[in-house]
Parts: sequence; C-alpha cells; structure tokens
Amino acid sequence: MKLYRWIYLLVILLLLVSCTPGQNGGGFISGFGSTATPLPTASINITHAPDARVTMQAFLDAWKSEDYAAMYAMLTKVSQDAITQENFATRYKDAMDAMSLADFKYQILSVLTNPYTAQSAFHVTYQSVLVGNLERDLVTHLALEEGQWRVQWDDGLILPELQGGNQLAMDYKIPARGDIYDRQGQAIVTQSEAYAIGIVPGRIAEKGENFLLDELSKVTGFYPAAIRALYEDAAPDWYIPVGEVSAAEAERLLQLNLGGLVLTPYQSRFYNNGGLASQTIGYTQYISPEQLEEYRRKGYRGDERVGMSGIEMWGEQYLGGKRGGSLYVIGKDGQIITRLGNSDPQPADSIYLTIDRNLQLHAQRAIAGFRGAVVVLERDTGRVLAMASSPGFDPNLFEPTNVNTQYLQNDLLTNTQQPLVNRATQGQYPLGSVFKIITFSAALESGAYTPETTYDCQYDFTELSDRVRHDWTWDHCQQELQATGECRTQQSGLLTLPEGLMRSCNPWFWHIGVGLFSSGRTTAVTDMARAFGLGQRTGIDQVDEATGNITDPTDVLMAVNEAIGQDPILVTPLQVASFIAAIGNGGTLYRPQLIEKVQPVYGDPTVVFKPEARATLPLTPQNLKTLQDALISVVKNDRGTAYYRLRGLDIPVAGKTGTAESGIPGEPHAWFTGYTYASENTGLPDIAVAVVLENVGEGSDYAAPVFRRVVETYFYGRPQALYWWELEMGITRTPTPFGGIPTKTPKKRP
Repeated sequence: MKLYRWIYLLVILLLLVSCTPGQNGGGFISGFGSTATPLPTASINITHAPDARVTMQAFLDAWKSEDYAAMYAMLTKVSQDAITQENFATRYKDAMDAMSLADFKYQILSVLTNPYTAQSAFHVTYQSVLVGNLERDLVTHLALEEGQWRVQWDDGLILPELQGGNQLAMDYKIPARGDIYDRQGQAIVTQSEAYAIGIVPGRIAEKGENFLLDELSKVTGFYPAAIRALYEDAAPDWYIPVGEVSAAEAERLLQLNLGGLVLTPYQSRFYNNGGLASQTIGYTQYISPEQLEEYRRKGYRGDERVGMSGIEMWGEQYLGGKRGGSLYVIGKDGQIITRLGNSDPQPADSIYLTIDRNLQLHAQRAIAGFRGAVVVLERDTGRVLAMASSPGFDPNLFEPTNVNTQYLQNDLLTNTQQPLVNRATQGQYPLGSVFKIITFSAALESGAYTPETTYDCQYDFTELSDRVRHDWTWDHCQQELQATGECRTQQSGLLTLPEGLMRSCNPWFWHIGVGLFSSGRTTAVTDMARAFGLGQRTGIDQVDEATGNITDPTDVLMAVNEAIGQDPILVTPLQVASFIAAIGNGGTLYRPQLIEKVQPVYGDPTVVFKPEARATLPLTPQNLKTLQDALISVVKNDRGTAYYRLRGLDIPVAGKTGTAESGIPGEPHAWFTGYTYASENTGLPDIAVAVVLENVGEGSDYAAPVFRRVVETYFYGRPQALYWWELEMGITRTPTPFGGIPTKTPKKRP
C-alpha cells in the first residue's frame, strides 16, 4: 500500500515537471532531461493587462491641453452613459473659465493595479489669474474594459468641492479703465460722462449761426465751414449728428443757450475732439462671443469693453488694470458653500503718449478732405509727435449708448475710403522722386559718381532703346503749350549731382540707374534703400505697420524704374519720416515710439521713453553733408522744386518733393518729406515730417504746403499761411474736395 502511494506521487511530480515552460518560451522541458520528447498539449495564450499609469498619463495630458474629446474617449462606459461629451466638455470649460485659469499642472503620485481595477492618486495645481494657485490631491478609479483601462469619472475629479453637481462662480472686482494723455498731460481718452452733439437746422437762431459754429469748432476740432457743410442741404427738422463732448464742455455749451444745439448724455469711454489720432489710439468694444473664453482666462468677467486696435489694444495690460475676485463653490440651490480664494483689484495705469495734442489736431486738419497721411517725428529721438491718417473716424461711434452711433456707425463701417486703416503705418505707396535721395546716396557711395559729376538734363532720356522717357519739365511744357501756346518750363540743362537732386531731374537718376546696373552694381540702389530702413518694419510696437517692398532689379528697365521710386518700390510714410530724420540728425535711424511713460496711480512710471538707435545710415560724413546741402537747396534755391511753395517760411528746413504714379487712372500721389534745423534759434527740438496725399497731383503743389502748415503749427502753435487753394482756413476757393471739408453726412431724421 505504501509502495503504491509513492509510485502515484512520483507520477504526479513527473507530470508537473514536464509542464514547466522552457526559458525561451517556445517549448516544454521533460522532468528527466532536455532531450526528452514533450508530451502533446493544447496551445495556451496569455494576455497581460496594459499599464494603468500610461492611461492615466494620457488622460492628464489631454486635460492639460484641454482636449476634452480625447478625455471623454478614455471614460468608462458607465461614465459616458452618465454625461454626454458636450456636457462633459462644458463642465470643464465652465470650471476653467470661472477659475480664470492661466495654467494647469499635475503630478501622478501612485498607481495601484488589480486584475480588473486600478486606482491612481495625483496632485493638481490650478494657476488662477485672479486668486492664485489652487492645489488638490485627487484619486480616480480605473476599470479594465475590452483590454483597455478606462477612467471612472465624476464631478469631483475636477475639484472635490464640485462633487454632486456643485458649480464654481467668480465674483469679479473690476477697476475703472485707465486714461490716455498726450505728452504734456492733456487728456485724449478718459472714462467719463459724455454728450452726443447734434444740430436741428430749423432751430438755429438767425444771428447765432456763426457763434454756434465757432463754439462747436472749439470742441470738435472741425473748421466751422466743415460743420456748416453737414447740414446746409438738410430739412429744418432733421437731426444732424456732429460729434461728442465731455460733460464739462457740454455744461459750458448749455449755458450759452445756443439755438439748434441738441446735447444727449451717455456714460462711456470718451475720445476727445472726435478722435485725436484715431487710427493710432484705436477704440474699445465689448468682448465678442468668439473672444469670450480667451478673456475669461485672463480674468475678465466678459461684459467689459476692451481695446480692439492701436494704443487701446497694445496697452490693455495697463489700461485694463488688475482685476480682483472671489472664487466660490455654489450648490445646486444657488447658495454659497465655500470660498476657495480671493484677491483685491489694483487701479489701472494711465498711458502718456509722445504725441503733442495741438500738433496732432492741426495735422489732422491739414489733410482733412484728402486721402493720405502725415507723420511728425522728433528728429533726434524717434518720438512720434503726430500721426494723422485721413480720412479719420470717431471712436465714440463704437459706443452703443451714444445716440450718434445709430446715425453714423454703419456709414463708418461701410466706407470704401477705409477710415479705420492707419495710412501712416499701413499705407504702402510708391515713393516717386523722394526715392532719388536713396539713388543719390547709392551713387555717391559707389565711388562712380562725385558731387562734381555732371549730366545734361534735357526733356528726353534716350539711353534705352525701348522708348523715349520724358523729364517732368517736358510734361509741364506740354501742359503750358496746350493752355497758353507758350512753353515757360525749360529743360534744366547741365547739372551737378546735388543740382540734379535739387531740380529732381529724372534723366539724371535714370542715367544713374543704368550706370550702376550695367557696371555690375545691380543691387546698389536697393541695398541702400534697405540700409535706410525701407522694405522692413521700423520697429514701432504700439500700432500695426506694413513692410513696404524693396525688390532687387532683374534687368536694366527695372533698375531705371526703381531709380526714381516707381513700381515695385513701396514704402510707408512712417519709414520715410524715419529716414529723413536720420539724414537731419547726422545719420542715426531711431525706432519710432509712441509711449512717453506708463504711470500707475501711485509710485514711479513703469515704462519710460528712451531713444533707441536701430541703425546708422551707410554714408560717409562728406557724402551725408553733400546730401544735407542738396536737400536745403531744394527749398532755398530759386530753382529748387519746393522753393515756390515754401518761400517766406521763417523756419529753416530741408526736404524733397515727390510725385509718384499710382498705377491707376487719375492724378499721381503727392509727397513731401523734410526736417527742420532750427533748434539753436528756437530752443525747441527739431522735427522730421513726411506727407503723402493720394491722387491729387504734384508733391510741390499739395504735399509741400501741408509740410509748411505742420512746421508752422509746431513752432508757432497754429498755421501762419493759407493754402494756395483756400479763401480762409478750411474754406476752398472752388467747390473741390480739397481743403478740409469732410464728406457730408447723409441726413437722417430724428
């Protein structure tokens, strides 16, 4: 009996040993040696469960990137049955927005795995803009479904306090928006009560019209003639919107008992003078639905007005202030359960611009009625003293409670003249004869030309066989022959290179274009243009700007065209003002800047203007002096192209006229750019100015007078001379579009 028992145990042992897997996992080893034939067995497949840590890592990564669809796909079937994907995503978005979430961090602490269930502990940190960090240790369970780990989800996985359907709510504390001032502290934009101005023509007192117009001119910045033009064809009972004024100005006007005047109050962000430098300052609007989540994450409640362009948008971080808030957990019954965090608001900063309010106002008036731009820089620092773009717009029309908005906003938004575009920084124009400054510089620096090199400037240029090209003097001669039968404008004759710039002789500069290109210096002119800052942004941060275009010539015809600043050469007025300032200050290209300082309510400024040199013109001192003298002769020499329009100007200036074909039917663009050299006598810093007027005619006739008006305003406080087309300021001699009278507003009934 004992022997039988031992034999039975031995057989069992042999069977167990024979079933032990081989080390290579590919067969079975006999209990008595590796050479024994294994017993036949059925095939066995063993499936190992995936790593639960990998699933948890993927879930948290998707959470951090806010990929709620990926998160939802990792939930258990029971969890998905309990909430839809849309509601799941909304639950997270609402919580993150309520927290004003700036960032989310996590750390997996542990993962415990059983055959069919797992448990993960992890630490999360919510970085809230308003209430700081919220940190929680969370635990989630996972279930193995169809060979994959799935997350068992409930509300507590966001925050334990949200278990059972509780919600987060932020009680926002919003400071008043900051103000914008000019360099001398005069208000340009403020948060205040304002009044919409309107006129009912039939109520204007017969003998009080001029007084009414004078008073409205003071507060709106429009010439009286421009205001009269708004209602001259209107019915007596029509309401004619004019502009807006501050509460203080409205009170003064009300005391004057001006017949026909209608003032309607509203509370808003108020832009003085109907928008000083409107494209530069920008405007505010309510946060759009598309931007709502973005701003909620920044700590905004969502119903505020925010900057949409220009300084208003660039300075949002300062003008918007630092919001505060209290974050609460709210139960299903709407009652507060607990407060999770709290912070106090901080007052908004104010922004002081480099702009001079009076100069800006007169620069806008100087080009009212034209399409174009004026840029005024402090020559030796890069400060932007004025930046006017015409037509302009009234930023107050973006306020819905302003009664004038209902009359004028649609006209503004559908205006084909694009008043919202800042032509000073975004307008891209051929530069015409002003570009001869670049070609002049390239010629001198090449060594192939000297100040004494001469050229016989005749009516025609025949060095190229494709066609005969004519100088501007020929065009004038033909016009005079047609008008009077007599040609008074003669060809310029033998000219040195500086005289060629003074006379703006096209054949001289075509000759240079041919000479440089044919001698292998194919990019001499375009390289010089880039060194002058053209074809690239100036670096101004606060407003959008275009790059312009400088393209290397591919043949001699293109080189000749570019030598006088025509297609494909494109520049912005700001670029031109920047390089003419550099010529005047000795060769330094400064970065144009609009911010004088950012001033908190308490303490020192957080941002202060500092001149920033960005490049130096690649001109020898001798060549730079030659260029400066040539630009002075443009104005001072009685043969200079700007002499006639600038004669009698007491302020010493240098500059260059330009007339640029626009590529479309009609008159060419008028250019003038120049600088002053009067600081020693006046005590004021010198300025550099660029003027462009679209499709009006020659630069000497139109842009040079605008330049003169800007210079007079800067040094004397107001213009001293009328335009040749004016009867008085703002009133033209003929009913042309020139001279400061804006397009009439369509008449609307009240």
